[in-house]
Order: sequence, then C-alpha cells, then structure tokens
Amino acid sequence: MLKILLVVLLGGISVFAQSGAQLNRDPKTVKFVTSDVDNFWAAYDIAAKETDRSKRVAIFQSQYLDRGSAGLKDFIRLRIKSADALVTSIDGLPKYYASIRPSTLELKRMEKRMRKSFAKFKSIYPDAVFPDVYFLVGIANTGGTTGPSGLLIGAEMYGKTKHTPTEELPDWLRFVLAGVEQVPGIVAHESCHYNQNLPRQTTLLAKALQEGGCDFIGELISGQNINDKLKIYGGLHAAELRRDFTDAMDKPDISNWFYNAATASKDRPADLGYHVGYMIALNYYHRAKDKRQAVRDILNISDFRKFYADSGYNTFEKS
Repeated sequence: MLKILLVVLLGGISVFAQSGAQLNRDPKTVKFVTSDVDNFWAAYDIAAKETDRSKRVAIFQSQYLDRGSAGLKDFIRLRIKSADALVTSIDGLPKYYASIRPSTLELKRMEKRMRKSFAKFKSIYPDAVFPDVYFLVGIANTGGTTGPSGLLIGAEMYGKTKHTPTEELPDWLRFVLAGVEQVPGIVAHESCHYNQNLPRQTTLLAKALQEGGCDFIGELISGQNINDKLKIYGGLHAAELRRDFTDAMDKPDISNWFYNAATASKDRPADLGYHVGYMIALNYYHRAKDKRQAVRDILNISDFRKFYADSGYNTFEKS
C-alpha cells in the first residue's frame, strides 16, 4: 500500500520483470532474511558510545552496511544511499529509533505466519511464485520496495505502538507508520503483485482493481487486510462511493482515490480506491461458482470494464 510507501506494480509488467528478482515456485524455499536487523542494532549500540559523528558514520558503514545481505545491498542503492544519510535519519528521530527495537526483533518470529500465507496462496493458485523477503532498517522513507534480490521491507516503518514517541515525527510520518503486526498482511499483499498479469493501468478502475485485487487475495491468504480500517467508512457510505466511483472510474485521474492523505477531507478517509477495488474483487469472488478460477481471474484481468460488470459491484451484492 503506497500510503506506507510500498513500491508496487504501476504498468502492464510484473514486479518480477521490473526488479529482476529471482522468484520461488515452492513456498518452502522462500528466504525470510532478518540478519540485517540484528546487524543494525549491533552497530547502533556501538555507535551510541561515540559522540564524534564521523566515527558513528564509520561504524554504521563497517558494522551494518558492509555486512549486509543481498537485500540490504539493493536497499542501500535504492533507498538508504549512504551511512551518512542513515546517521542523519537516526539523529533526526532519536526517540523514535530508540523505541522500535522490540518491534523490529519481532519480525523473525513472524516467518511461520508469512510462509503459511504463501502456502495458502499456492494451494488456491498453483501458478503462484514468491520473492525472497528481506527485512532491513533504513532512513524512514520506505516501507518496502523491490530489487533483484526480492521484496525489501523497511522495518523501521513498522515500529508504531501505543507508546511510540511522536513529538519529533513530521505529520506525514505519523500517518504512514504502522505496527509490526501488519507486516504479514503487507507481505501477503505484495506477493499478489508479483503474480498479477494485467494490462497497463490507465484509469481509476484499472488502478482500483490492481490494488484492491491484492487487498482481497492478501486477506484471503493471510487473514489480514492492510486497508481494513476503510471497511467501516465504506460500509456506511456504500451508495455514495458507488456513485462517485462510477462517475470517475473511466478517467485517468486517481488523485481523489489513491495516495491522497495530504489532500483528503477530514470527513472522508484517504485511499478509498483500495476499498472500492477490494469490494469489486470480493463481489466477483462470491459470485463465482469456481473459487480457484475466480482467484485466477482476479490476478489475470484482461478487460477491466468487463470484470467490473461481471463482479456485480454496482448492485452491492456483498458488503
């Protein structure tokens, strides 16, 4: 979900093609790599004893970045850029970074849940393929992205708890930070993007089906919907959303439906395009007699308008 800055499929090619990632056909062979998180905290503890900034930069370089996995090497190039940038981020959010260690260390205990989601995906879609997943600590700018090594998750973006210090956080970061308990759902959602085969998304409808389809299948395989909070508003305003979406769905402008946290009105949540796409996919699935074929159809939409019509969303069969 891009409100947590995940990089997802944007055109008519797969994430695999975009990133060059090597994919696994067997969920049992997927690597869930957390060694970089351990290395980060080892470097963090050593650097905390130094007051000289240049020495702290050198410590993070030698003890964290230089020891990195293939995923961290990709993440450095794509997001972190340098040890100097990492130290700048830590120094800018010292209370926040100091608070997230327990959450980031919890990730290694989630492997069983994530692998179970992949196995469920494989059982309902035998053609499914899966990226290796790397958990890293970055500069608080990316919840996740993809690289040649696989799916790269910025662990520091999932450290939010009821005790999180927020006074030093900019508004946008307060909005996008999530709890570590959401990570299995995020990984499930993203695994769906690796398996989509869709035409280029040039309309609001197409974008909603691309993202909402992954919300639905991600929920189906993991039990988590990363946009679950939107269901309350969506259920209470179903007719209004249907009307507004129908008026806009064939247009290229998605700005009122996606990635609009900064411009959304206070009485209407951001990113409602996810919810509408989810509801279309949900209706299609519940209408289908063959559920496995329905999953295949959701992942391989060739005609967005026909899929929309076949879903029955405009009658709100299922809510």
